[in-house]
Amino acid sequence: MIKEIIVVEGKNDTKRLKSFFDVETIETHGMGLSRATIELVRKVNEKRGVILFLDPDAPGEKIRKRLNDEIPGLKNAFVMKEDARTKKKVGIEHADENTLKEALDNLVSYAEVRDSLSMEEFYELGLSGMDDSSFRREKVSAQFHLGKCNAKTLFKRINLLGINYDQIKEIL
Repeated sequence: MIKEIIVVEGKNDTKRLKSFFDVETIETHGMGLSRATIELVRKVNEKRGVILFLDPDAPGEKIRKRLNDEIPGLKNAFVMKEDARTKKKVGIEHADENTLKEALDNLVSYAEVRDSLSMEEFYELGLSGMDDSSFRREKVSAQFHLGKCNAKTLFKRINLLGINYDQIKEIL
């Protein structure tokens, strides 16, 4: 039984999670995230806690950003795109049990920005501005379970979590 309520995008995500876990969900109905749903998530978070488990695509990231911006202290579960896809679609409903379990075992919560890594250090680590920066970002993102990130998003998530230069250097 997962204590927190899991926020997903749709009924197929709910069905997939329920096939492996004893869980309750709130569905955002994709990008149709209403004010009522946001308020429901806020109230549920106060009582039981909430885990955002959204698709590793642009709409999922927009929903995640909006909810994290409006409701501090939400937990986030991430899967990598390549672990949650078919030939044509990407989504939580396509991930296998081990991928889903690993994501739920490695939750991320954001606090206020701590500036644990400067932009200069970010560039020095090769996370932006180099031919292999995308590969480096993927490696860091996978290690800390941050989901697929462009440079700006990875920099923000690193600082929100207080991950420092030495921790990243060790991975790279």
